[in-house]
Amino acid sequence: MLFNVPQFIDIEDKIVGPLTAKQLGWLGLAGVILLILWNFLDTQAMIIAAVVVGGVFGALAFYRPYNQSLIQFIFSSFLFATRPKIYIWRRFYDSMNTEKKTDKKIEIVKERKKLNREKIGEIAKRLNS
Repeated sequence: MLFNVPQFIDIEDKIVGPLTAKQLGWLGLAGVILLILWNFLDTQAMIIAAVVVGGVFGALAFYRPYNQSLIQFIFSSFLFATRPKIYIWRRFYDSMNTEKKTDKKIEIVKERKKLNREKIGEIAKRLNS
């Protein structure tokens, strides 16, 4: 049986033209905020607010530092700034082997092994076969 294996599963689907769903959502949210601000601000303040809101939401939609979304990058930066920088090793007792170990002392023998012609010949025969 032949099955179609999807390729490019790490690339988001394009919803409207070249825009993904996240990009469209960020730009739609910017449009809603600008529409609300249009009712409350005069023309000059609206232009300044439109540049600021458009820049912020444009960056959230399109800028990808280190190949991750900007909101994820900001969240990771916040976690990095608030967590301790020193790693403290913690032993996980669940994953350890719980068998009882005997207190046998292992003696290390530091004798030099002696080789004679018979042992060398036997080793040579094993290596050649």
